[in-house]
Amino acid sequence: MTEPSTQAAVDWHGFAPTAEAALQRLAAVRPHDYARSRNHLQGAVTGLSPYLTHGLLTLPQVLDAVQQAEVARGGKPLDGEHKFINELAWREYFHHVWRHEGKNIFASLHEGPLPDGAYARQVDADIRAGATGVPAIDQAVRQLYATGWLHNHARMWLASYMVHVRKVHWRAAADWMYGHLIDGDLASNHLSWQWVAGTGSHKPYLFNAGNVARYAPEHWHSPRSVVDRSYEALEDIARSGKRIAPAPNLAAETVEEPALLHKPPFEIPAAQAQDLQGAWLIHPWNLRAAPAGEPAVGVFWAGFHRRWAWSARRWHFVHEAMRAHCKRIVWCEGPAPAGVRTVADPHLGGWLPPGQGEPVPRIWADPGRRCGSFSQFWTRIRKAAA
Repeated sequence: MTEPSTQAAVDWHGFAPTAEAALQRLAAVRPHDYARSRNHLQGAVTGLSPYLTHGLLTLPQVLDAVQQAEVARGGKPLDGEHKFINELAWREYFHHVWRHEGKNIFASLHEGPLPDGAYARQVDADIRAGATGVPAIDQAVRQLYATGWLHNHARMWLASYMVHVRKVHWRAAADWMYGHLIDGDLASNHLSWQWVAGTGSHKPYLFNAGNVARYAPEHWHSPRSVVDRSYEALEDIARSGKRIAPAPNLAAETVEEPALLHKPPFEIPAAQAQDLQGAWLIHPWNLRAAPAGEPAVGVFWAGFHRRWAWSARRWHFVHEAMRAHCKRIVWCEGPAPAGVRTVADPHLGGWLPPGQGEPVPRIWADPGRRCGSFSQFWTRIRKAAA
């Protein structure tokens, strides 16, 4: 099979898989605009998440660059309580929880509004087809399929509707969304779903049509839909066993769900673990160039992809970024060899021998003890950094 030209085959929707694109995104960040408008779907969001998830950028690199840019523009470095810095901390918090909880993040951390058994374990066909009759939900599904990315507010609306209105179990829904995201990070994605579901937070996250009208363009507005209710009414639905069916005949058009793939849609040769010895490994969560003078090999670990499927767009994104740094890219079935050199991202799971690899760069030192909430995490890291 001839490998396709990735750039010619994929519309990247502004997320080109290159270090240059990542740095351009970073240079365009305006943290004060972000703080003012981040909740709006057309606000000054950064679009950095695909590059952070896949290691084209690191969190310390992002913070340093934004601070330096503020000074260069004649301003002051961001205060530690700035919303932009706070949002970077959320990403570190989710990985803090993952480090302490391990596989437990894929099960409910505690009971939500209803027992786990009250929720369906499959995503309904009308949701997958973007045909629920709720414009905010159907627009979110269409954008997810078309671009692999959603504004955080749209992710929260979609999650809240699926869990609390349609009674889809958060885990089934989170797995489905992860497969279609180009920036899908298991900790950020699944723990965000738990936060919305109320299994990782103190209460369920709810939204209504008024919230959509405030923050989204008009074609997302959802008057006279199931979410056009008071928050009290939506709270009652979330805490009842009632599953609200989609409104009939409100969505004449459907959208085809893209396939999710456990193997790449292009050929790459298989390799054994011993074939990787002596090289710096560039994997899907470490797509930066190898240290100077180091030979580099790109690696897809089969064990991860057998469990977690990706869209074709994401396969191409990662492969294209790898090709910028590696003459050789392989598919590896076995465990990594001892003494391997790479970044030990937690997505690699049991592939790396214990204690092998360099740590993922972080802004703040881990507090040590598991923090039960983001506010507790934020307080501890700020105190330690003072």
